[in-house]
Amino acid sequence: MGAKPLREYNEVKGYADAAKWVYGQALEPEVWNDGHLLSLSELRHIHHTAMTPVWDIDPHPEASDRERPGNFREHDIHPFAEGMTPPSWMLVASEIQGWADDVCELGRKLEAKEDLGHPLPEGLARIHNSFERIHPFIDGNGRTGRLVLNLVLVRLGYPPIIVFKKQRESYLTALRRADAGDYGALGELIARAMEDNLNRFIVPNVAGPARLVPLAALVDEEFSIHALRQAAQRGRLNAVQGPDGVWRSSRKSVDAYRASRHRPTKPRKANPAGDSPSGPPALF
Repeated sequence: MGAKPLREYNEVKGYADAAKWVYGQALEPEVWNDGHLLSLSELRHIHHTAMTPVWDIDPHPEASDRERPGNFREHDIHPFAEGMTPPSWMLVASEIQGWADDVCELGRKLEAKEDLGHPLPEGLARIHNSFERIHPFIDGNGRTGRLVLNLVLVRLGYPPIIVFKKQRESYLTALRRADAGDYGALGELIARAMEDNLNRFIVPNVAGPARLVPLAALVDEEFSIHALRQAAQRGRLNAVQGPDGVWRSSRKSVDAYRASRHRPTKPRKANPAGDSPSGPPALF
């Protein structure tokens, strides 16, 4: 059995360490750094935490010592295949400061309950896309940008988002559209990811074991949404379908369904006389 390269393990470790710090901010969402939603030192900390394990064994071949994790790039980046060209490295410091100011302004408006002038997911799409366009680090901008977006979300009291591998193409396409000024697709992807995590992790814990919630909130490693829906439609899972067409059940009902699936069936008793049993056959 082959082993994955050490780099891949360290990538996972670095991302997990950075994510642990980011998600830990959800415990005190109202406590911001000097009243600001985000600081550049926190941005550098996230990048340093995520990238150092990789850098220690496989540093970027073109990077200088001053471009180590947590430091902004001092190289220009070639245009991407999709056509977007990050700014010259000499502009990074000023542009990333302007980006951080925009993030803090978003937080200020939300805290003051001011009108944003656009839906929140579109505002989140704008700041996420702006970060990726600046590309402030020589490496690791994608994972850092998503972690920073989650830091903003949890500090605002929203669930973090996860972009799965199967969503990669949709995510990259949405970023390209945002490069051209169309933030709709990226905003929708962010909004759906927020809702998915809300249903998957938060709603069940808030609702309690007996409260009815959408089946999407009850998905786990054993039961996919498709499996739960089939069980509900066949009457094997105690669930109800609302007028909106959404099936709802409870964690308690899913646990009962799980137990019934794993309960061993009793063997049939043999007929010692070899005769057919009396009466009609039982129906399922």
